[in-house]
Amino acid sequence: MNTKTMLFVSMLLFFAACKSDSKTAEEEAKRTSYFDLTGMDTTINPGDNFFMYANGGWIKTNKIPDDQSGWGSFYTLYAENQKKLKTILDEAAAKTDAAKGTLEQKVGDFYASAMDTVAIEILGYQSLKPVLEKIDAARDYKDLMALNAELYKTGDGALLGLYVGADEKNSSRNIFNFYQSGLSLPEKDYYINLDSTTVMQRRKLVEFATTLFKLTGADTLLAARQAADVLKLETALAASHLKPAELRDPIKNYNKKSLAELEKLAPNIGWSNVFSTFGVKTDSVNIGQPKYFSALSTLLASQPLDVWKSKMKFEYINSNAGALSKAFTTAQFEFNKTFSGQKVQEERWKTMVNMSDQSLKDLVSQLFVQKHFPPEAKKRMDELVNNLQEAFKNRINKLEWMTDSTRQKALAKLQSIVKKIGYPDKWKTFDDVTITRNDFFANNISIGKHDFEEMINKVGKPVDKSEWGMTPATVNAYYNPTFNEIVFPAGILQFPFFDLNADDAINYGGIGMVIGHEITHGFDDQGRQYDAEGNLKDWWTPTDAGRFNKKANQVIKEYDAYTVFDSMHLNGSLTLGENLADIGGLAIAYDAFKLTPQWKSTEKIDGFTPDQRFFLGFAQVWRLVNRDETMRVRITTDTHSPELYRVNGPLSNFAPFYAAFNVKPGNKLYKADSSRAVIW
Repeated sequence: MNTKTMLFVSMLLFFAACKSDSKTAEEEAKRTSYFDLTGMDTTINPGDNFFMYANGGWIKTNKIPDDQSGWGSFYTLYAENQKKLKTILDEAAAKTDAAKGTLEQKVGDFYASAMDTVAIEILGYQSLKPVLEKIDAARDYKDLMALNAELYKTGDGALLGLYVGADEKNSSRNIFNFYQSGLSLPEKDYYINLDSTTVMQRRKLVEFATTLFKLTGADTLLAARQAADVLKLETALAASHLKPAELRDPIKNYNKKSLAELEKLAPNIGWSNVFSTFGVKTDSVNIGQPKYFSALSTLLASQPLDVWKSKMKFEYINSNAGALSKAFTTAQFEFNKTFSGQKVQEERWKTMVNMSDQSLKDLVSQLFVQKHFPPEAKKRMDELVNNLQEAFKNRINKLEWMTDSTRQKALAKLQSIVKKIGYPDKWKTFDDVTITRNDFFANNISIGKHDFEEMINKVGKPVDKSEWGMTPATVNAYYNPTFNEIVFPAGILQFPFFDLNADDAINYGGIGMVIGHEITHGFDDQGRQYDAEGNLKDWWTPTDAGRFNKKANQVIKEYDAYTVFDSMHLNGSLTLGENLADIGGLAIAYDAFKLTPQWKSTEKIDGFTPDQRFFLGFAQVWRLVNRDETMRVRITTDTHSPELYRVNGPLSNFAPFYAAFNVKPGNKLYKADSSRAVIW
């Protein structure tokens, strides 16, 4: 997905690719049970640990596959979608007579080139040589930055994190946005912490960089020196970075500047040349983190040219490693597993299926949607979303802490939310992309050129709010504050999150909670700062803002107290938005469920009341475990809490759960009424 969504869009979950244990289409058609009774651990009191009560049996008996960093509901659904996509891509690749330029030809030939390991191995790193030679030929840092600007045009630029998207204070117009970049480790503290794990991870970065330099022709001594240069330079850059929690402050990260102000802030970057090379004129841009660009400018002039050449080479080789021979992909895996805990590389087809989906986006997605997302599913989702929206409206109207002035604006924003379900109304064509069967690297360059041109052509123009930030096959969902939209790709609109034939308790506990989660993002600590049109604008009375912040601080303290590995605390400030969305999403989904005939009945299914089934369905959607290495990175960088607390946290604050499972004082999840976090 693009950098816009990486930095500013609130997503449902971040996770890695996964191994498949998917069912066949025939087995799916025969599904009659929508809740896994065998996955429960009924020896656990639901009032003590509901996550383990609902999922403990599954956790005890399921092993994380060796090629994965975690396992659970998101992973297994992703795996099923991967198999479906593989069938589509295999069929397209088999059509060797498809007319050139057609959707089928581009999709089929791209995947065929990705799987042609013989041709890729023969080519080695030859495709990198022209750029590596240009880096070597640079006479000073100005030459390097000029080359860097040119590389952005094929998707290979570095150091200047950038995207074109809505101006957050004028959401109808597109603007250049620049953000901090330049690091290979997860965030700034990985460059300074002295614990043994972090020291080892820095050493692994040097070993990885050394390997890449050796694979591209450097001798052992030169490669080691260049790798040391990379770590040294990245450590200096890291000092200027904001921490992950600080990146969540939209006001702090909005710094609109004229070109003259840019030159004053960071004169050595060569801004005029950057925009000239890009072929675009603009009078202002947003600099998300000015301190980084000031530091980059200073370091460009103060660090030796050879150090910068090492950094530029490393960035270029690393960014293209996935399109090169096995030695490169293996080196990249060996480094990445330091943070993921994966034991073995996944099969190539899985990586290439994902790359095909993420690269050719709408071309692959059209084929996926045609086969796996029927019109009746879209219609049912429309109903669910509308019901959740109405439920949230009712909650806003009943808020005791909000005054009428703010309430009316909140209701207007809720009513204005754009709802995108399944897939886009119009598909992009990729007419300017040339794909051949015999050159995987060149295919990626062609796509990179397309993506850059598409992005650059938006500068200064009206925002197209029909655009999507995820492919329809993606197992995820998001809220985008500048579009004021909620988006649910077809990829997640399948069991266990959603099934046309499932009872309402399961659908409302699953996808219903997901819908409520994304709606609530429009009113979390970040989203609430954007108005109905998506502008970063304060529409709250000071009194109401103060009341909201007091309640939000209660949530921060609650999640700060949660731990993993017995001593590693969650960061309540980093995860605040997602925690608010989880707490609000559960409440909204339950309110909407109460409007259904099933809730009004007393019929038990699988031995559980409608309420109990709703909460159990909710808990099993978050059935997921991670390797320790992945969890440690998540705690420091991920805005989402671990799944244990995504279940137990919201439930401990929700009275209907107490009633459904007879939670009483003395139970570990019990909180007195006055201690429960309730905002929306």
